[in-house]
Amino acid sequence: MPHDDFPAGSVWLVGAGPGDPDLLTRKAARLIASGDIVFHDALVGPGVLDLIAPGAERVSVGKRSGRHSKDQGTIDALIVAAALRGQRVVRLKGGDPAIFGRTAEEVAACNAAGVGVRICPGITAASAAVASAGSSLTLRGIARRLTLVTAHAQAGQPIDLDWAALAAPDATLAIYMGRAAAATVAQQLTAAGRAADTPVLVVVNASLPDERIIRGRLSSLAFLVEAISASDPAVLIVGEAVAGAGVAAVGRTVLAAVA
Repeated sequence: MPHDDFPAGSVWLVGAGPGDPDLLTRKAARLIASGDIVFHDALVGPGVLDLIAPGAERVSVGKRSGRHSKDQGTIDALIVAAALRGQRVVRLKGGDPAIFGRTAEEVAACNAAGVGVRICPGITAASAAVASAGSSLTLRGIARRLTLVTAHAQAGQPIDLDWAALAAPDATLAIYMGRAAAATVAQQLTAAGRAADTPVLVVVNASLPDERIIRGRLSSLAFLVEAISASDPAVLIVGEAVAGAGVAAVGRTVLAAVA
């Protein structure tokens, strides 16, 4: 039964986490099961989609590797229209809705239409990646800062980032959508002063059964991502906090160390 926080004609933007349904918050699981209609991203794990109520409508609005099934304006309009029909609307987003999730646009569209909208956070890919690897995003006295960036850029456009700031030796850098730009990232960071032997962690399909963990150095980042398919979501972590052997290979996790 829907709770008082999910009345008919309202919208929840729900973080689906990295894919493993066990990593959902209890609130996220409840909201997913309570929705009359669920608009979901392509990267939402199948185990999470299984929590949608049998009678609920599910609509894929996936965006993956530059292949967009629907543009953002269309997604906004679909969400608003469903709410105005009196449906309980779940907008299910991979990871955390507030991190590179286009949440601001969807909230603005709902507000403009007078539709109630709220946000349920989720575990972001960088957190899931280091957890699987037995590492950390920060390290006392060594990695005091954490910066999340996206390396995705419009076709033909350079990646517009403050490389000097990102190259600080006491920072951990988590790069989303960075597989295609790995060579540029490594080149720009080293040119800005980041040491070539800075530890790098690449995690593909974080938290899922086909997860892969690859370790190496910044100088080898372009090589590390060569075996990653363009359709596989990957997060790149750069910094001293991810140095070390991490956890042993257990169950579904495969560790590949590259010098």
